[in-house]
Amino acid sequence: MFLFLAALALQPASTPAPAAAPTAVTWPAQEGDVSLVNFKFRSGETLPRLNMHYTTLGKPHRNAAGEIDNAVMVLHGTGGTGQQFLRPQFAGELYGPGQPLDISRYWIILPDNIGHGKSSKPSDGLKMQFPKYDYDDMVEAQRLMLKELEVNRLRLIFGTSMGCMHAFVWGETHPNFARALMPMACEPIEIAGLNRMWRQLAINGIKSDPAWQSGAYTAQPTLGLRTAQSLLFVAGAAPLNYQAQYPTRQAAGTFAEERVSTALAALDANDLIYQLESSRNYNPWPKLESMTAPVMWINSADDFINPRNLNVPGEAVKRMPNAQFRMIAETDDTRGHGTHTWAKFWKDDLVRLLARTN
Repeated sequence: MFLFLAALALQPASTPAPAAAPTAVTWPAQEGDVSLVNFKFRSGETLPRLNMHYTTLGKPHRNAAGEIDNAVMVLHGTGGTGQQFLRPQFAGELYGPGQPLDISRYWIILPDNIGHGKSSKPSDGLKMQFPKYDYDDMVEAQRLMLKELEVNRLRLIFGTSMGCMHAFVWGETHPNFARALMPMACEPIEIAGLNRMWRQLAINGIKSDPAWQSGAYTAQPTLGLRTAQSLLFVAGAAPLNYQAQYPTRQAAGTFAEERVSTALAALDANDLIYQLESSRNYNPWPKLESMTAPVMWINSADDFINPRNLNVPGEAVKRMPNAQFRMIAETDDTRGHGTHTWAKFWKDDLVRLLARTN
């Protein structure tokens, strides 16, 4: 997702060279689908068949009672898919021999959540008539998918951004389903303040484009999507990292324009509206005491979406019986909100969480 500095010769001799990017590996991944019949949403709407697509790595292991005991579910963020966790900066640090989620030991399950990837979503044909899903619906669909896969308990739920919030929903609604939780890059509070504002403005940008046609468009409303994607770009940015990599006006402007333009090709306007709106009633705060599973929660100091000066983590950890929190310090190598998928910054925390929940 991000580019490294290319010209090491331009650095002072005393400055250590940045670590090399992990090498890309073709992982032995398998894909599958689960069809959930007559799935009922919290809105009261029902979908005759809800498709949940997933990717897996490794193999399930059954204990003496015949139960799968090595399943790990990794949950993506808004607009993502399970396939993003095959990228080198994540997979190359975690899945290999002797690494924290070594696929010879663990069965890794990477769902595409409702409204994303190859799972059911508005752009499949229903457009704005697609049921108005929320995070509770997404977690329930994950649970039913796991049931079809014969997983009754997870070794770990690891979630990034939206997946981080899903981990908090899991911890409250099914406190014994996972032996450990690792939420990355979120807060256990209502989506309000600036976090809601930029989401609302992105939605408004799409809906204000006449080409959107109340969701009945036949061609993407490009102007509205460009507005939305520009906000998403800023929200996910890393100030020190971008300053180091793009230190001139021309380099910075070119990179931003290219990133937004490239992203537009993969976006659907209705899907994006639904993705941003699905957080509308998320709010674990009143029931944090019910989070009894061991939690290793990590945010990043350069995360625009979850700013470091919120006092939420300190207060939240006091109310969760078995939770730890760490803030990753900002450097010119951290990736803002996207630090959650660069495992080198937090994989030691994952190792410790697995060790204390063994």
